Amino acid sequence: MRRILKNRARNNQTATKKHSLDIKEFIVLRTILTLTLVLSLGIIAAEQASAQQARYVSDKLLVPLRSGPSGKYRITHRGLPSGLRLTVLEVSEDGSFTKIRTDRGTEGWMRSQYVQKDVPATRLLKSAEQKLATALKKNAELSKQLATIQSERSELQTEINDTGGELERITKEYSTLKTISDNAVQLDIDNRRLVEETETLKTELKRIEAENLRLNDKLGNSAFIDGALAVLLGVLITILLPRLRPAKRRSSGWA
Repeated sequence: MRRILKNRARNNQTATKKHSLDIKEFIVLRTILTLTLVLSLGIIAAEQASAQQARYVSDKLLVPLRSGPSGKYRITHRGLPSGLRLTVLEVSEDGSFTKIRTDRGTEGWMRSQYVQKDVPATRLLKSAEQKLATALKKNAELSKQLATIQSERSELQTEINDTGGELERITKEYSTLKTISDNAVQLDIDNRRLVEETETLKTELKRIEAENLRLNDKLGNSAFIDGALAVLLGVLITILLPRLRPAKRRSSGWA
């Protein structure tokens, strides 16, 4: 019994120590996470402060013009902007100054280091921006045209479908008319044959009627002859019959 109690006590102590270790580990881990979060927030705040204070050097440059090829000559123009198109008129002997003329006719001397053959990046950028704006505008127009074409295509497809249905209907009507036409041709042939047969029958009927008239005439003549013969026979009988009777005997006195 004592051993059991001792074992339980040991187990409880072990569990308590383990629980204490878990709590300590949790506290350490929480502290580390808190410090990490604070450091992260500090770094972010520092970056934001640095970003808010960031500045850039302006790329706009104004080059002054002078009346002669030296810095001793007076300034005739306070400054030409960078990227301006120039025409070179003359270069000083030492090459340090160049006489130029702008498109607006302004002339003067400026340091040669500011004159270059290549188109400046600012001018290229401006040209690229203009081309981009033109391309975007063209793209918008093309998109609009595409939408119009798609709409017209949809309408044409609808018309094609309607035309297909109409064509199918016309094809059926044509088939029906063709059948009727074929029947009409056959009917015409039959009609012509019947007309010919009718004409033949009419001719035959006329012939029969003529033959009938001839027979009627013949029968009429035969009846007349028979009647005449009958009359003649009656007359002959009337004449000959008394003669054929025996004569009556006269009565004698002896009777």
